[in-house]
Amino acid sequence: MEFRERLNSDKVILFDGAMGTELAKRGLEMSGTTNLSNPEQVLGVHRDYIRAGAEALITNTCTMNRINVESHGISVDLEKINLAGARLAKEAAAGAFVFGDISSTGQLLKPYGGYSEEQFYDNFREQAAILAEGGVDGFIVETMLDLREALCALRACKSIADLPVIVTLSFTQLNRGGRTIMGDAVSEIARALEESGADVVGANCGDLGLAEMAGLAALFRDATALPVMIQPNAGKPKLVKGETVFDMKPEEFAEGLMESVDSGASLIGGCCGTGPEHIRFISERLKDR
Repeated sequence: MEFRERLNSDKVILFDGAMGTELAKRGLEMSGTTNLSNPEQVLGVHRDYIRAGAEALITNTCTMNRINVESHGISVDLEKINLAGARLAKEAAAGAFVFGDISSTGQLLKPYGGYSEEQFYDNFREQAAILAEGGVDGFIVETMLDLREALCALRACKSIADLPVIVTLSFTQLNRGGRTIMGDAVSEIARALEESGADVVGANCGDLGLAEMAGLAALFRDATALPVMIQPNAGKPKLVKGETVFDMKPEEFAEGLMESVDSGASLIGGCCGTGPEHIRFISERLKDR
């Protein structure tokens, strides 16, 4: 079954949980570079999510775009890292869908920063082309803070292949119509992404708790006929002995995420701090329904 066909069913689609924080729990670097340095560990995380009940995997390629790595002084082979990310997820998938992960450049567009939309577009197009070559079933543009950057990535993905594209942004507040740090509201985000050809829209990561993420799901549901995706963190981060910790228990996370389903989300998963146990509890809750 193709993913767009699956979207037309009335069942919630369960994605996986976090990769970066899960790798950190296992003593590894939170980076796509682990696709080459520790491929068996990355493969193991993917397989654990499949065993937990995930129906779709996201490649470990989140920040592996040229502008991001070069601006952070990281010397890597982007083609090898992105192809390895696709290969490892596909090897673990066992029939599950695999989505190529594309995220922010970590930089700002003019007039706030030094980059043009054309530069961002070319940057994302390079990564999308590699992931498509790796055989992904679609793209997920995630953890975007700026609607303009998200649109650059969406258009780049659509220029590469006729594959489904999910686009989720990160929000700092629920009031005033749900806003990103750049001031973009849910209504304008949903409208712009729908007009530009997104298959799914929604929210991930960010500063909001589970109840607030459910509120975002409702705002998206009111703003668009497109399917809505919600991927919250496992609670709000805490600093414990110099380390960032997400300590929400899997049972509590699963219970809270069901509020987003009730509010209109038809695709769900976990972001920072979530692991296979969180996904397993969500899978059980969905079966109960």
